[in-house]
Amino acid sequence: MQAAIEIHKVSKTYPGKIALDSLSLSVPAGSIFALLGDNGAGKSTTIRILNGLTPPDTGYARILGHDAWKDAALLRRRIGYVPERPKFYDWMTVQQIGWFTSGFQGDGYQDRYLSLIKQFLLEPGARLSVLSKGQYAKVGLALALAINPEVLILDEPTSGLDLLVRREFLASMVRLAGEGRTILICSHQVAEIERIASHVAFLHAGTVLLTAPLEDLRSLLLRVRLRCEARPNGALLGTVLQEQRVGGKWQMILREPNRPALDRLRSTAGIHDYEEAPLALEEIYCALFAREANAS
Repeated sequence: MQAAIEIHKVSKTYPGKIALDSLSLSVPAGSIFALLGDNGAGKSTTIRILNGLTPPDTGYARILGHDAWKDAALLRRRIGYVPERPKFYDWMTVQQIGWFTSGFQGDGYQDRYLSLIKQFLLEPGARLSVLSKGQYAKVGLALALAINPEVLILDEPTSGLDLLVRREFLASMVRLAGEGRTILICSHQVAEIERIASHVAFLHAGTVLLTAPLEDLRSLLLRVRLRCEARPNGALLGTVLQEQRVGGKWQMILREPNRPALDRLRSTAGIHDYEEAPLALEEIYCALFAREANAS
């Protein structure tokens, strides 16, 4: 599948900190690509580079075939961006900020913006300074979506929104992807992301721990439960992310499980109550990052 976003061996260092360490990612066109990771994983730096706000030290980032840094001005009308904490001219009204922004955009921007603020139940004459956190976030979403973007980059986009608005927003992301638009989303709401994402990348310390289509994660990670007297040799079964024993039952979370070895284990004498189950995205997140935390 053609890539809408390509990040190739991108590194970025700030004084005393390596933010990105030879990061490579490919975001397919028309996908909803979730970027997940703890604070300091490199998500914000990745977003800044993609938005042309800072250049990479090494490597390159391309969006729609254009260099994200060198062609940043050209990409402004093709990329929508919603930061985690948007900041506008708060003395303006909801309608005025749309009118002001339309001066930098193409035809039809203001009409689309007015339609969106009506959809979001925002009062056009309300000053931005008096809006709630959720209303303020809706203004940021409306400004980004009114571009009619080919690529939409979202940093914690549902923060501060009530449940119904969050659901409506996430459903609209699925519709946009269905139209062929590409969405890159960072969020700590992992359960919500699982409902809409087509692809996922887990970042840690500026590198990719794992990236895959969401449907492939079911075969890449597996929970195995069984009852036996002796501790099973998990190293023969795959990469063990977690292992624990409760009573007489062992549980292991395996990455890239060894299918022939698991089949042999299932039929081994002394193995009882053997079970396999895929993991939810939140469980995968916890297993991956718990292992990294224990390793460090």
